[in-house]
Amino acid sequence: MGFNKIVVCSHPNVPDAASESENVANYLKEFGVEAVYGSIYDPDIRQRTEKGEFDLFIALGGDGTMLRAGHLCAPHNLPILGINLGRFGFLTEFGRDQWKEMIPRLINGEYWIETRMMLRCEHRSNDIIQGGWEVVNEAVVGRGVICRPVQLTTYVDQRLLTTFVADGLIVATPTGSTAYALAAGGPILPPELRNILIVPLAPHLSIDRSIILSEGASVSIIVHTQHQSVLCVDGKAPIPLQDGDRVDVRAGSHMVKFVRFQDPGYFYRNLTPHMNQNPSTGITR
Repeated sequence: MGFNKIVVCSHPNVPDAASESENVANYLKEFGVEAVYGSIYDPDIRQRTEKGEFDLFIALGGDGTMLRAGHLCAPHNLPILGINLGRFGFLTEFGRDQWKEMIPRLINGEYWIETRMMLRCEHRSNDIIQGGWEVVNEAVVGRGVICRPVQLTTYVDQRLLTTFVADGLIVATPTGSTAYALAAGGPILPPELRNILIVPLAPHLSIDRSIILSEGASVSIIVHTQHQSVLCVDGKAPIPLQDGDRVDVRAGSHMVKFVRFQDPGYFYRNLTPHMNQNPSTGITR
């Protein structure tokens, strides 16, 4: 698979990302590739991406930038190559000091495409859909700013699982198992799996273990609360929930595609370096 028209996008809040994306685009042009660059939130670039004008999306930033790229690109079957300019790099492929070395390999076809499942999340109030989202990492239903637990009656395949009394409930993909779910004590799932992960947040006298569901499972969460509750999808701005609202999550119809140069065993090889340091604090164990 050759790439003839590439868009290089950066997150506006990442330092030096805009100038670096221009450098990457100019370097691609030296190989005869048509390349444009800009912000991942640029309306013109987003419209052109949705119209299918590009055959590769290069994202410069951190894992948050990769999530935004996944939301944009997955519905249009557009593969993503991540260059890490942020802190963590679970989803990116290499760092800012490597792209000049790796782009010739990209042009020569020395890569493979990794596909990862996504989730479909829908919010219903009075049985009317209020919103729907494609999910790369996780959907979280939980309390808002008030430090009181919420009751979350949870169904799997329309059968009652339990009512969690907790700060919240994470429903994650295998990709999301190394994100919020990991911080909450959930298991690490290899990215090629197509399972759904449920992780409770600070459960009180409730099931306190993570649960791994099959790909075909559906999860429904009914909120019972007399105070604030929210839905948060892939770290986006929280959506307020009311008592009796329902959040439905199932495997999505889209797949997010990442360009990889490392061998397929990269995930396990990179786990220890990722787990042994926190670049946001400068602490290395």
